[in-house]
Amino acid sequence: MSTGTPIVTPTGRPTAKRSLRWRVVDIVVAAVLAVAVGVVFKLWDFAYEPIGAGLGLVLPGSQALVGGVWLLAGPLVAIVVRKPGAALFGEIVAASVEAMLGTQWGWGTLLSGLVQGIGAEIVFAIFLYSVWRLPVVMLAGAATGLALGLNDAFRYYAGATASFQVVYVICAIVSGVVISGLGSWLLVRALARTGVLSSFAAGREQGRRPRASAA
Repeated sequence: MSTGTPIVTPTGRPTAKRSLRWRVVDIVVAAVLAVAVGVVFKLWDFAYEPIGAGLGLVLPGSQALVGGVWLLAGPLVAIVVRKPGAALFGEIVAASVEAMLGTQWGWGTLLSGLVQGIGAEIVFAIFLYSVWRLPVVMLAGAATGLALGLNDAFRYYAGATASFQVVYVICAIVSGVVISGLGSWLLVRALARTGVLSSFAAGREQGRRPRASAA
């Protein structure tokens, strides 16, 4: 399969035009990452209850501050694969694994995964799947946090007070920025340093970063 029409970089060296087509390795690695995060989702189900309850006692609605763990899959898979649909794929597969392992929300987690994945996908699409710097990833985290907040507010807290819902949505956005956005970006950097992402731009970029000289 052709990799595209060659283009010339500022250094004068020809390089292949970036393709947005999924490769077999993209599908395999995206699935592995999403399944692994899905297991994390399930483990977080146990931790969320006591932590969320404690936060809710301090400020009703602030339990969403720790909801960003359930938003990791979309940005994480997207940063690595960098193809259309990667964020959505990551969230849906991870949510499916969580549901299969058993969760108090049942198969409703698939709807949550769909909505949250779309939130991140929209941001990456706006930047044409070509900008993967930290600010963009954090913006995608904010979008998926907003999706989580609105989805939960309407589905699970429809009878709550307006103040609760506002706090919940704001805290979900903050959690999305910090845990999903910054967290996934740091995870990819850590993975890239091990060399397992050498087949991806995310791994090659990390390898090209200049190392600090020894003192």
